[in-house]
Amino acid sequence: MNDTLSLQTIFARTNVRALAAPLLIVMILAMMVLPLPAMLLDVFFTFNIAISIMVLLVAMYTRKALEFSIFPTVLLVTTLLRLSLNVASTRVVLLEGHGGPDAAGKVIEAFGHFLVGGNYAVGIVVFAILVVINFVVITKGAGRVAEVAARFTLDAMPGKQMAIDADLNAGLIAEDEARKRRTEVGQEAEFYGSMDGASKFVRGDAVAGIIILFINVIGGFVVGVLQHDMAVGDAAKQYTLLTIGDGLVAQIPALIISIAAGLVVTRVGSDRDMGEQFIGQIFRDPNVMAITAGIVGTLGLIPGMPNLVFLTLAGGLGTIAWKMKQRAALAAQTQPAQAARDTATSEPAEASWSDVAPVDVLGLEVGYRIIPLVDKGQDGELLRRIRGLRKKFAQDVGFLSSPVHIRDNLELKPQGYRITLKGVEIGAGEAFPGQHLAINPGRVNGTLPGRATSDPAFGLPAVWIDSGMHDQANALGYTVVDAATVIATHLNHVILTHAGELLGRQETQALLDHIAKESPKLVEDLVPKQISLATLQRVLQNLLEEGVGIRDMRTIVETLAEYAPRTQDPLELTSQVRVALGRAIVQGLFPGAAEMSVLALDPQLERMLGQAVATGGDGAGIEPGLADALLRHTANAARSQEDLGQPAVLLVPHALRWLMSRFLRRSLPQLKVLSHSEVPDSRTIRVTSLIGSQA
Repeated sequence: MNDTLSLQTIFARTNVRALAAPLLIVMILAMMVLPLPAMLLDVFFTFNIAISIMVLLVAMYTRKALEFSIFPTVLLVTTLLRLSLNVASTRVVLLEGHGGPDAAGKVIEAFGHFLVGGNYAVGIVVFAILVVINFVVITKGAGRVAEVAARFTLDAMPGKQMAIDADLNAGLIAEDEARKRRTEVGQEAEFYGSMDGASKFVRGDAVAGIIILFINVIGGFVVGVLQHDMAVGDAAKQYTLLTIGDGLVAQIPALIISIAAGLVVTRVGSDRDMGEQFIGQIFRDPNVMAITAGIVGTLGLIPGMPNLVFLTLAGGLGTIAWKMKQRAALAAQTQPAQAARDTATSEPAEASWSDVAPVDVLGLEVGYRIIPLVDKGQDGELLRRIRGLRKKFAQDVGFLSSPVHIRDNLELKPQGYRITLKGVEIGAGEAFPGQHLAINPGRVNGTLPGRATSDPAFGLPAVWIDSGMHDQANALGYTVVDAATVIATHLNHVILTHAGELLGRQETQALLDHIAKESPKLVEDLVPKQISLATLQRVLQNLLEEGVGIRDMRTIVETLAEYAPRTQDPLELTSQVRVALGRAIVQGLFPGAAEMSVLALDPQLERMLGQAVATGGDGAGIEPGLADALLRHTANAARSQEDLGQPAVLLVPHALRWLMSRFLRRSLPQLKVLSHSEVPDSRTIRVTSLIGSQA
C-alpha cells in the first residue's frame, strides 16, 4: 500500500512539474482577455518583480552561458508576462481610474506617487529615461554582442570539432567526454543564436511600453472627461499618474531582465562567478588603488568640491592599497626565509647505494613556467592528460607503459620541455602557458599574428597566439590547442613511436601474468618450455616497432606455440605472427571491406632483391645506386598515394617483407610494408603504382 502511494505521489509531482510551463502560458494569455481585480494585479506585479530579480541573480552567479541555456525562453515568457499585465492594468485603469489613486491596486499607486513624488511630469521624464536606457543602451548592446557571438561561434564550430577529434585521437579524452564536448559546441551556437533573436523581444517590449503610455494617457483623459464628467485638469492628473505607475512597474522589471541578458552574453568563460571575477580583477593591484586614491584626493582639495566625500573615499582607497602592499611585502620576506630553512643541511652523510638513482624509463623535464601545468597542488591540467594518455595507450597498443616521471629542469628555457627515454632525449619543444597553439592543417583562410613555430609532434606549421584569439583562429580553419594539449600530444606521439623500446623484460612478464589469469595453461606451455622470455620479448618488440599492436595476445601466443618447435629465430617467429594477425593489420590500414590500393615492386626488381636476400641475408648486398633509386621512387609513390587520401602501403613477397621494412623504415616511417601472406583472401587488391618499372 505504501509503495503504491509513493508511486502515485511521484507520478503526481511529475505531472505537476510537466504542466507548470503550459499553465503559466495559459495564465499569461488569460490575463489579456479576462478582467482582473486590483488585488490580483498587485499579486502578479509583485510576482513579475520577484521573477526579474531571480533571473538577474541567476545570471550573475552563472559560471558559463550554457548553465543558463533556458534564458532565451525565460526572456520571451517574462516579456509576455509584462505585456499581459500591461493589458490587464490598462483595462482596470480605464474602467476604475476615476475612483482614486488606488483604483488599479496598491503597487501601481506606490510607483505612481512614492517613486515620482506624485508629479506626473517627473513621472513621464523618469519613464522616458528608463525606456531610453533599456532600449538604446542595454538591449541594443546585448543584442549586438549576441549577434557577433553567434556568428563567431558558428564560424568556429568546424575548428572546435577538429580540436575535439584531435584530443580523442591522442587519447587525451574518452569517447563520452568527446560526445559531451560536441554537444556543448552545438548548444553554444544555438544559445547565442537564440539570444540574438530573443533580444528583439525586449526591444519590442520597450517600444510597446512607450505606445501603451500614450494610449493610456489619451484614453484615460477621454474616459474621465466624457464618461465620468471629471474636470480636465483632474482627469489629466489622475489618469496620467496611474499610467505612469503602470509603466514604471512594468519597465523596472524589464530593465532588470535586460541587464541580466547583457551579463549573460558579455561574460567570458571562467570557473568563477561574476562577483569573484569582479573583485579579483579590479581590486588586485595595490598600485592602481594608490593612484586612484591620489587622484580622488587631489580633486577633493579643489575649492567648491564636496571635500569631505572626496577625501573620505581617497582615504579609504589609500588604506586598502597600503594594507595590500604590506601583505605582499610580508609574503616576499617569508619566502626567502622559508627557502633558507629548507636548504639548510647538516654535515653530509657517507655515500651509500641509495645515492645511485635508477634511470627513468620515460621522463618529462619542464622549464619553470610550465611547472603549474604539472603541479598537483595547482590541479595541473597536464597531469590529468598524461593519466588518460597512458590508459588509452594500454587499450590501443596492448600493454601498460612505464609511468612518466616529471621533474623541473632549470637548464631548459622557462617555457621549454624535453621527453627522455632511459635518460636520452627523444623529443623537445616549447609550450607557452596561457597561450594557444594554432596549427595549420593545410586549409586555413588567413594568417594570425603571433610567434611562428611548428607543431612539435607532427611538424605542421603553427603559431602561438593569445587566448583571446581562440575563436578567431577556429573561424579561419586553424586547429587550436592549449599548452597542456601540445605537450600531451607530443608525448603521446613519442610513446607510440618508441613503443617497442618501452616494452622491457618487466613489462613482458607482467603481460604474461595478466594473460595467465584467463589462460594459464596456454602461457605455461609456451614460456619457458618452448621459448624463453627474451625471445618472446624480441618478437613483441618487432611487432611494436612496425606499428602492430599486441592486444590480441591469445593469437600471438598460440602462433608462437605452433612455430616455436621448428625455429627460435625471432625474425621468423615475428613473420609467422604477422601472418596470423594479418586480418587485424589490414583492417587497421583499410577499414571495412573496401578495395586495397597499394604500391608494388616491379617483377625484375623483385628478382634482384631476392638475390640480395639470398646472398647477404640482411640486404647488405644491394648495390648503392639501386638502393638510392629504390628509396627515391618509393618516396615519390608514397607521397602520391597520400595525396589521394590513401595510406602508403607497399605489398611485397613474404621473403622480402622484412628486408624492405627495415630498409625503408628510417626514411619513410609512414610507409607500411605488407607481405602477400598477410592479406586475407577476401580482400581485393588494386596496384596504384609499380616501383622499379622506370628504374
